[in-house]
Amino acid sequence: MVQEFRVASRVASHHVMGVPDKLYYYGIRGDRRLGPKLIFRTSTERFVVPTEPGQEPRKIQLLSVHEHAKLEENNLWATIRKETVGILDQRHIQLISVDLARFCWKEDTPDGRSKAVFSRITIWIGVIPDSTNGASAFDSCQPILQLLLKYGIDDVDVAYRESDTQLLTGPPLYAPVSDLHPLKNVMDWITTALSIPITGVDDDLYGVTARHVLFPAMQGNALYNYTSGPRKDVVVMGNKAFDDFLASIQAHIGMLNWSIKVLRKRLESLKMKAQSGDVHAQVGRDLADTEADLNKKVETIESLNDFFATMKKDWAVVNNRIIGHVVWAPPISGLNEPDGYTQDVCVVKLDEKKFRPWCMLTGSVLPDAPNLTSRSLGTKIKAGKFMSLMDPNVESTSEFDYPETRLYKITNILAAAKIKKPNNRDINGDPVRFVIKNGHTTGTMVGRLNGFESHKRRYDIMGSADSIEAAIYPYDNDSSAFARRGDSGSAIVGADNDIIALLTSSSGPIHSSDVTYGTPMEWLVEQGHQA
Repeated sequence: MVQEFRVASRVASHHVMGVPDKLYYYGIRGDRRLGPKLIFRTSTERFVVPTEPGQEPRKIQLLSVHEHAKLEENNLWATIRKETVGILDQRHIQLISVDLARFCWKEDTPDGRSKAVFSRITIWIGVIPDSTNGASAFDSCQPILQLLLKYGIDDVDVAYRESDTQLLTGPPLYAPVSDLHPLKNVMDWITTALSIPITGVDDDLYGVTARHVLFPAMQGNALYNYTSGPRKDVVVMGNKAFDDFLASIQAHIGMLNWSIKVLRKRLESLKMKAQSGDVHAQVGRDLADTEADLNKKVETIESLNDFFATMKKDWAVVNNRIIGHVVWAPPISGLNEPDGYTQDVCVVKLDEKKFRPWCMLTGSVLPDAPNLTSRSLGTKIKAGKFMSLMDPNVESTSEFDYPETRLYKITNILAAAKIKKPNNRDINGDPVRFVIKNGHTTGTMVGRLNGFESHKRRYDIMGSADSIEAAIYPYDNDSSAFARRGDSGSAIVGADNDIIALLTSSSGPIHSSDVTYGTPMEWLVEQGHQA
């Protein structure tokens, strides 16, 4: 049996009979993952709750919003977002974020196929877990609905879910290697194409990351401006990260040894077939392919063993992993004029001996555009898959072109005003702006940049801090979170060779976020110039 229920109307009742708790948003955090707990929603579509063993709930996808005739007029969304936050505060709702979103799911059709169903645009409110119930959400929702009507908007829903805010904080460097190099799967951690933006000023090199990555909370929040004296050095990996890095090399060698064992047995079997008179052409091809694969893996293990020895000899001492020192880190602050963005930034002067030769060789700092950089696209996503992710709709064409070196050149900074403008369409024909980041924890991920910015709040022992952020949603139900703890300070780049934002935080649990947030790079660069 399948139990059905319908959420109460926008104004009639706050009781959601048979609410499936975390099943309503099933799939938002990745394939077969429970979503955030639904508290209340004004939408009236029917949700079917599975009751049979093994019956999977319908998956719901979080979509970005780029178009609404009234919300985008004269930046009305900024006004409604601010007034919504005020209403929630007046009603003592402990908000985490106010996002603008849409949702999509599949429904079966009479002919046995399925069709995509899209929700209305929704003001998606995140609140601290166990702080709000359906009654209080309903009560606080009524003035929000009246606010929308005041501006002539009756086609936007409101939904509340439980959430949390997470700050996503962790010898010469090597040049990035090609896809054919035996060390490609272990080398990215220590190459010059780091996830942080690198900029050239005169003859010096500087890196930009989030302040909270390098300044723990217990060190205070005062302005840091290095002039002389003891420096705050920056290392490419802490001791635990370095130990994990060495362990990953050993694990990769172990996996290859098992593969070689299987390949040798397969090779013996194929040789026996050939010696027994089986002269089928396929046997010959399989024999040649297996020998080539075996030889390649043996060579890779030899390279990895040499690389492991070099790392232990040259990088084991933490002082050898210093890549620069902090020169400027203003206090972390939110709601900065005029747009309310977060100032969570730190500038690091890089050790030229570890960067300059390879940067000039690989284009990590472009000689003809010294304030812009190249980003490594990593090895996690193969080139063909990457292209299909960035250009999924046959009726639209993306400007993205996968570089043969995996080094994606950044030639411009996206204006903050252009964040709301889509530049592509997804597989369903929806307008979208896809973005990319290569972080330390999750590696390379593709996501959806939302066209309307979010209000985010973070709580700590001293109170709360608010800010306006660019929001990035997961690519689809099959992809995991766009970012997790350890990815802070990564550059978020677009399909038009543009850098868009600096990744700072997320909403949702530590292991799997719903929404990732970043500060527009255009604004951060302006702050740096003023300083």
